[in-house]
Amino acid sequence: MQVTNVTGQNIDSSSILDKAKDRGSSLLRTIVSNPKIAVGVGVVAFFVLMAIAAPLLTPYDPNASVVKGSLPPSSAHILGTTGLGQDLFAQLAYGARVTLLVGFVAAIGSTLLQVLMGLSSAYFGGIVDEILSLIINVFLVLPGLPLTIVLASLASASGANQNEYVIALVLMFTSWSYGARVLRAQTLSLKEREFVVAARASGESSLRIISTEILPNEISLIASTFIGTFVYAVGAEVALEFLGLGNTSRASWGVILYWAQNNAALIVGKWWQFVPAGLCIAVLCAGLTFINFGIDELANPRLRAEHPQRRRLSSRKKHGGSVTVTPEVAERSKNDSSQEHAVLLESARMGKALEVAMPEQQAGRVTSYVDLVDSVEEGEGKSNE
Repeated sequence: MQVTNVTGQNIDSSSILDKAKDRGSSLLRTIVSNPKIAVGVGVVAFFVLMAIAAPLLTPYDPNASVVKGSLPPSSAHILGTTGLGQDLFAQLAYGARVTLLVGFVAAIGSTLLQVLMGLSSAYFGGIVDEILSLIINVFLVLPGLPLTIVLASLASASGANQNEYVIALVLMFTSWSYGARVLRAQTLSLKEREFVVAARASGESSLRIISTEILPNEISLIASTFIGTFVYAVGAEVALEFLGLGNTSRASWGVILYWAQNNAALIVGKWWQFVPAGLCIAVLCAGLTFINFGIDELANPRLRAEHPQRRRLSSRKKHGGSVTVTPEVAERSKNDSSQEHAVLLESARMGKALEVAMPEQQAGRVTSYVDLVDSVEEGEGKSNE
């Protein structure tokens, strides 16, 4: 199918679709190839699906008393009931909506503020940088959690029934300053690079340079700060509701822990009132942290797990106390004069792969050196790209 753009040029829509599919498949391969990201995405997707499908997973109303008193887990109530006779699994499933919504809204808003303030401050400089840096510094020294507690308590005292939105806004405005400072430092470095200078010299607008030249090179850092803010927002939201500063009449993970503490569930041994919610919080935060670690590995070659294909590129085999190296690896190590790397120099002189039996400790040092050479070379290749 052919379409025509405003300049009169014909564009093949099938090629556009193919490019979109390629990008989608590339993203999927990236997620699958990194076990940390795969595990983290799986955990987050599980809780998102649980929150969406809550009406299909349980027939109970999370706020309705279905039995008298607190009952342990059974076939009728798989996670037991609260002190008021409410089904805990229903509260857990429906409560995931509130916790995930607050964390997502706070993380999205905070990340947008970070990008706006950090990139604008660094790129424009001058009086703009001074004003925005002053604002960032003011928010940096503000005690975030105490301020959040005070504002949330004021919202709770006002009798508002939408405390979760107030909490999300408060968390959004108290968690953006550190990420903005990091992005400002990164942008100060990027705006002096050759490709940015060339774009500026060619007459590109500031908005286009920021959006097409600088911002794409900070995607990994922005994604990392988004995940970190998400984890902080989830933990802070649960902490505030545990203190009774949220809407205690609406089911959420923090409210479950609040009522468990009020009913002295830990003292009387009713573990089912707080263990499931605590585990969900811990597993969700662990999944988000795994995603963060995976992003770091993708962005930093030194942290990236070595792919089996890259292991084959090193052309070495280690069996017990012997090690095999290639002339290429040996040539890269020719300036190293330590005794452990004599086998590398000998391999370069002979012009072929050389397998040498040596003490296991020495073989380990040679193998570690080969790994280091490969890692440095990979990092240099990424820099050149």
